[in-house]
Amino acid sequence: MSRIGKLPVAIPAGVKVEVQGAHIKVSGQKGSLERDLRPEMQVSVENGQVVCKPTGGDKQTMAYWGLTRSLIYNMVVGVSEGFSRVLTIEGVGYRASVSGSTLTLNVGYSNPVAFALPAGITGVVGKDNAITLQGIDKDLIGLTAARIRAVRAPEPYKGKGIRYAGEYVARKVGKTGGKK
Repeated sequence: MSRIGKLPVAIPAGVKVEVQGAHIKVSGQKGSLERDLRPEMQVSVENGQVVCKPTGGDKQTMAYWGLTRSLIYNMVVGVSEGFSRVLTIEGVGYRASVSGSTLTLNVGYSNPVAFALPAGITGVVGKDNAITLQGIDKDLIGLTAARIRAVRAPEPYKGKGIRYAGEYVARKVGKTGGKK
């Protein structure tokens, strides 16, 4: 039995959930999200809650049970509250700026890197070179943050690069430069 899958997803005020077979649509004040679900799952709306039930009892179906419930929960939270992810830039001369849907990164390369933000994701750069990504789709925000981080991942010697806020980068000791 899935402990997560058994929990119903409460539908807050202002959020509308429509289930049509293996397709779910969640609408709220911030927007709407749609997703096709696994055919092994039965999803229904009962008493202001979304309930997931498996159709089979094998191990893989039980894994999909918890996954399906988590995906629906993220959709409901996304359209009602939204999600955000913060990235920080470390390094002398490293900076970022946003104009429209293009994030420009100056992170030590000979030319600035222009990163196109996907539709539905907005980016804001703070004073301390903190990039804040906001949107309603948790999957898309995580994927976008990972792609931005991959432009210049933090290196282990000086710690320069783009990292998630609060991420610990294990530091290595460099060469000592002493005599033999």
